[in-house]
Amino acid sequence: MAKYQQLIDRISQQIADEIWLPGEKLPSLREQVALSGMSLMTVMHAYQVLESQGWIQSRPQSGYFVAPRAEFLSQPASHQKVQLAESVDINAFIFDVLQACRDPEILPFGSAFPDPDLFPQRQLMRSLSAVSHTLTSSDALNNLPPGNEMLRKTLAQRYALQGVQVSPDEIVITNGAMEALNLSMQAVTEPGDWVIIENPCFYGALQVIERLKLKAVAIATDPRDGMDLDELERALARWPVKACWMMTNQQNPVGCTLTREKKQQLVALLEKHQVALIEDDVYSELYFGGDKPLPAKAFEQQGSVLHCSSFSKNLVAGFRVGWVAAGKHAQRIQRLQLMSTLATSAPMQLAIANYLGTRSYDTHLRRLRQALELRKNQARLSLRRHLPEGARINESHGGYFLWVELPGQINATDLYYQALRHGISIAPGKMFSSGDQYANYFRFNTAWEWDDKKEQAAATLGKLIASMR
Repeated sequence: MAKYQQLIDRISQQIADEIWLPGEKLPSLREQVALSGMSLMTVMHAYQVLESQGWIQSRPQSGYFVAPRAEFLSQPASHQKVQLAESVDINAFIFDVLQACRDPEILPFGSAFPDPDLFPQRQLMRSLSAVSHTLTSSDALNNLPPGNEMLRKTLAQRYALQGVQVSPDEIVITNGAMEALNLSMQAVTEPGDWVIIENPCFYGALQVIERLKLKAVAIATDPRDGMDLDELERALARWPVKACWMMTNQQNPVGCTLTREKKQQLVALLEKHQVALIEDDVYSELYFGGDKPLPAKAFEQQGSVLHCSSFSKNLVAGFRVGWVAAGKHAQRIQRLQLMSTLATSAPMQLAIANYLGTRSYDTHLRRLRQALELRKNQARLSLRRHLPEGARINESHGGYFLWVELPGQINATDLYYQALRHGISIAPGKMFSSGDQYANYFRFNTAWEWDDKKEQAAATLGKLIASMR
C-alpha cells in the first residue's frame, strides 16, 4: 500500500473513532511530516485526498480541520452492478418534475440550478450593455462555430492554469452544457450503439440516449468512490461500446469526485478500448477547500476526451453559454452545430468574454463556494433534525446537492407527489436511472438561503416520510 494511502486510512479511522471531532484542527502539514516520518509531498497528497473525500476541509491561512460529521452512503448489496437498457423512456417524467420547479409558489429543492441571487447579475448586465453598444453586423459571423475567439482563448488560459493543455482551436462554444453534451454524443455514436453511463446518473444523459436511440450499459456508481472501474473494464470487453458519459467532479446526483488516480485509470482504460469519454464537468468550480479538482481530460493521450462545461451553474444560467474542449472531434462538433442551432448567441458570448476580462470571476467564485458550503451545511443539519430514523444523507465535499436515502421501501416518487401538494419539490430517484434501483432515493438542492420557511419545509418532509412507513 502506498504511503499516502496509509496516512489517509490512519487519519480517516481516527476521525471515525472520534479521536478528532468535527471542527477540530488537525496537525499542520509540517507537524504531520514530523509525526509520520513521511515526506511533505506525501502528506500534502494525503490531505488533498482526505479533503476530496469530505473527511477534512482547508481554511485559508488557518490549516486543515475535521469536516462536519460525514455520512457516506454505499451501494446497497441488492443493487445490480451492471444494468442494461436497450431503450430509455424517461423524458416525460423529467419534464413534469422540472416544470413544477418553475412555479414561484413551490420551494424548488428539486431544481437543478443554484439560487440566481448568488450570481453577479449587475456586473453581467453591465458587460452585456457594454457589448450591445459596440455590436457590428460582422459580429454574428465572427461568433459562428467554433465561437468567439477571445472567449475560447480565455477558456484555454484557464485550462492552462491547471496544467491542462487545451488549444483554443479545439474549443467549441455552445448553447449551454447540454448542447455540448448532445453534440459530443452525436459526434461519436450512431443510433443503436452502446454507451456507458453511471448509475445513478444525471438525467440529461438519459434524455440524450432516448433522443439518439442509443443503448445504455449503466454501471453502479458508489456515492463515495464513483464508478466501479473493474465493472467498467468487464463491460468494455463484453459490449461494443462507443462512448462513456461520466461526471468526474461533483457527480450529479450523488456528489462524489473521482480521485486523481482513478481519473488516470479511467482515461487509460477507455483509450485502450478506443472509447470516447464525454466528460460532463459543469460543477468543477463548486469545490470546497483549497484546490480545484483536475478534469479527466488532463490525463488523455489521444485527444479522445470531450470535456464539456458551462457558466450556467457558477455564473449565469440565462445566458446559456457553454463549451466543449473536443480534442480530435472539434471539427465534427462544429459541423453538427451548424446543422442544428447554427451558433451560440453572439451578444451572450461577447458579454461573458467582457466579464471574464474584468478579472472579477475568481473573486465571485470564491464567494459563491463559501455561500454554497454554508447553505449546504445548514440544509444537511436541518434534514438530519427532521428526517425520521433510517433516512441517510450522503456526504459530498462540494456542489449544492444532497443525495438522500429513504428508510425501508418508501417510494420517493410517492413522496414527491405528496410534497408537491404542500408546496415542496424534490427530485425523486426515478429521474436518475433507467431502472427502479433508486426508487427510495431523492436529490435535494441546498443552494437557497436557509430560512424559517425552508426549515418548516424540512419538517414537513420528515412528517410525510414518517407517515409513509
